[in-house]
Amino acid sequence: MNEKNRITILSGHFGSGKTELAINLALTERRTHEKVAINDLDIINPYFRSRDVSNVFQQHGVELIAPKNRLATADLPIVSGEMYRVLHDHRYRLIVDAGGDKDGATALGQYYHEWKDLKLELLFVLNGNRPYVSTLEGALYTVNQIERASRLKVNGIINNTNIGSETTIKDIEKGYELSSSLAEKLEIPLLYTTISDHLKKEAENFANNYEVVFIERYMKMSWEKE
Repeated sequence: MNEKNRITILSGHFGSGKTELAINLALTERRTHEKVAINDLDIINPYFRSRDVSNVFQQHGVELIAPKNRLATADLPIVSGEMYRVLHDHRYRLIVDAGGDKDGATALGQYYHEWKDLKLELLFVLNGNRPYVSTLEGALYTVNQIERASRLKVNGIINNTNIGSETTIKDIEKGYELSSSLAEKLEIPLLYTTISDHLKKEAENFANNYEVVFIERYMKMSWEKE
């Protein structure tokens, strides 16, 4: 999170891994800030949502803004009114886990007049192994759709290219090349590449040459859970 921005919005195509990144970012911010909140604004994807790891946030003192009780698991376009409280409380660092593509970004648009004058950053999380964003043209189209729906400009790219536990360094390098091309075309920075902790040893050379953030995986498929 840029120190100049109090609000970080993570967007991206379905399966980009933005929820995983949002969780890690919230936990990292909590180490240096007393008040940190994560807003689960993903009203599109019912399978991977930050609200599913609410116990992790409780353990670390991160406030989760999401539908409560039975609504938490409902596949419904529901957002929490608690968002307004945190938006205007400048003591908070806020991470917004937005839904994928333009449909998910539409939920961001409803807050436009609330945060258009606030200090925020809209970051595009790119997983180059996902359909539709595996090419420069597809990624550019997706960014354009998100910007139009949210009425905000993407001002940073994060390379989060992976295929879960089967990710290789070749996947990461391929994603880096695509992310670099996208950032260059949009004339915005490629901020960093995220890599799962279990690949630290294999990624040592890559991390020595490029900006890397190692993350822990919290969101796992059912067959990956113990």
